[in-house]
Amino acid sequence: EVQLQASGGGLVEAGGSLRLSCAASGFNFDYAIGWFRQAPGQGREGVSCISSSDGSTYYRDSVEGRFTIFKDNTDNTVYLQMNDLKPEDTAVYFCAAGPLLFDVHQQCPVDNGMDYWGKGTLVTVSS
Repeated sequence: EVQLQASGGGLVEAGGSLRLSCAASGFNFDYAIGWFRQAPGQGREGVSCISSSDGSTYYRDSVEGRFTIFKDNTDNTVYLQMNDLKPEDTAVYFCAAGPLLFDVHQQCPVDNGMDYWGKGTLVTVSS
């Protein structure tokens, strides 16, 4: 059984940093795993993903250069290091995963490529 346990949200001032963690277990197949977010009144959008197969990564344009996703293969924990946070990054962040269908650039921008979801964690960036 696939399980995802996310943690690490919080309140930070603009320009600050946070690190989100997602402990993943139960995979016996190649998968894409990453982070999605949903701001108040908006739909859910892919933020960043990584492939378990080759480590390739996806970032949405608005976080490129500020966020870094990486995976600790010793315990299958995926991290999202978020630097230079902006008020527009405020959202509930979800860890999600699914069987690797295509490359992560095709699978991760929208949420319908993911089958497994962890609980959301709130990130609030004050101006």
